[in-house]
Amino acid sequence: MPPVSGLLAGQVALVTGAGGGIGRGIALRFAEEGAAVAVHCRTSVDAARDVAGRIRATGARAVVLRADLADEDACRNLVHEAARWGGGRLTALVNNAGVQPQQELAGMTAAAWRAVVDTNLSSVFACTQAAVEVMRGSGGGTVTHIASVEATHPAPLHAHYCASKTAVVMHARSAALEYGPDGIRVNTVSPGLVDREGLAEDWPEGVERWRRAAPAGRLGRPEDIGDACVFLASPLASWITGHDLVVDGGVSARPTW
Repeated sequence: MPPVSGLLAGQVALVTGAGGGIGRGIALRFAEEGAAVAVHCRTSVDAARDVAGRIRATGARAVVLRADLADEDACRNLVHEAARWGGGRLTALVNNAGVQPQQELAGMTAAAWRAVVDTNLSSVFACTQAAVEVMRGSGGGTVTHIASVEATHPAPLHAHYCASKTAVVMHARSAALEYGPDGIRVNTVSPGLVDREGLAEDWPEGVERWRRAAPAGRLGRPEDIGDACVFLASPLASWITGHDLVVDGGVSARPTW
């Protein structure tokens, strides 16, 4: 664990999809740095409660909030519920929730396409718009979208996912442009392959290929992504907005020819 420095002391943050994996790592790192954290989940309630319990065990504040982010009204209600819990304040939003199904383009239905886009992209739009309404009235804040290295490096069977993540990067740039005068910074973090329980057993050849390709020699950890999000939400990044921070152990630096 990195040294705790209180970079986010006094902040109120909402992390979507925080029940496990990357979202858990982000929520825990925000709490370790002093933020009160609203832990969002859709169905993984037990996992979200575990994250909130771990946060409270450190002396920080946490609450679990449920919402289906494929529904625009649910996105807005989630943000405003988090702000009410935070005493009328929301200083940081991390749009982490997303899905990554595998399907060939041939035969993909428009409904299957929309299911990914609505969760990965439309929820980002709706949650951000609602968060800005709150942040404008309390001196500004930060919004960080979790994108992916697949926003620029497509993978087979992920066309809908890759397209949604590319759009997430451009949404952040557009939002940074329009919301900057309100004191709101908007950025993206693009993770590479982040480890999870059972990944090496489920996809051994992919894990080995990634390790060989990564100059850092390993897969990512959820807290690696959490560290990047903490930085972007902190005063250390006060002049950074509209930026895509790639966190992939250097894989993107390798030549592709």
